[in-house]
Amino acid sequence: MLRDDLQNGLKEAMKNRDMETVSAIRLIIAGQKEKDVEARGKGLEKASDADLLAMMQTMIKQRNESVKIYKDGNREDLAAKELSEINVITRFLPKQLNTEEMEKAIKDAIASTGAASIKDMGKVMGILKSQYAGQMDFGAASAIIKKFLA
Repeated sequence: MLRDDLQNGLKEAMKNRDMETVSAIRLIIAGQKEKDVEARGKGLEKASDADLLAMMQTMIKQRNESVKIYKDGNREDLAAKELSEINVITRFLPKQLNTEEMEKAIKDAIASTGAASIKDMGKVMGILKSQYAGQMDFGAASAIIKKFLA
């Protein structure tokens, strides 16, 4: 479904001559193709939607870091371009969990794995990544898990 949404978004942006959106979607599709090649190397037909969502989250994280660097260097034009790409990528991601929803999901994952200490953090992250790919900032989730397991 995500693949179809990307293709439809690309067609729509091309019809509207929105070249910024076309460029951003093409970047996503290029990343998708890289993931597909990687998956074929593992014997799969194509990358899963979870892999694609994780890739898109990484793209957003990279752009946020670039925005900070550009703003520190007084390059507002480049920062604006990165923010524009973030907006396009975000359109294709599922609704993001807020802090309360993340904490509830983490508590549920801790309960289902029986995690008792920080050593069990990997089990909890594994469950969260399988169930909430693309919906959660796993960097923030990591801090919350540490707080709960400490």
